[in-house]
Amino acid sequence: MKRRNLLALFPLLAAVPAFAQQKKPAAGKQRVIFQVSDNDPGKWNLALNNAKNVQTDLGKDNVQIEIVAYGPGLGMLKADSKVADRLAGALDDSVGLIACENTMHNTKVTRDQMYDGIAYVMAGVTHIMKRQQEGWAYIRP
Repeated sequence: MKRRNLLALFPLLAAVPAFAQQKKPAAGKQRVIFQVSDNDPGKWNLALNNAKNVQTDLGKDNVQIEIVAYGPGLGMLKADSKVADRLAGALDDSVGLIACENTMHNTKVTRDQMYDGIAYVMAGVTHIMKRQQEGWAYIRP
């Protein structure tokens, strides 16, 4: 094999360990992450409807769902949110509702102002990137 062709294979070989280390879903469980970055109750309702439809179609026990809010979308996870009545149902259905702490810090929102039972990540965008690297499906309604 020519040296040039052999050198062309090195980037491919370097990628093999990273690919092999990706986390696999438990027992065929599907995983999906939704991004909501709009301060729009309609978008939140759409994301919550999508999550419910995925659970209905695949079976609630066959899918792991997270909805990540950052930027202007963070307001939809506040305790006084216009969609607060639907958040309890999503949490009861094992949908992970996740707030971006960077957005909270930048907008001076505290955890006391947020809906009870939600989770937090340092950076919503980075969380989504990591989930995609782990093989999660990504949807932005």
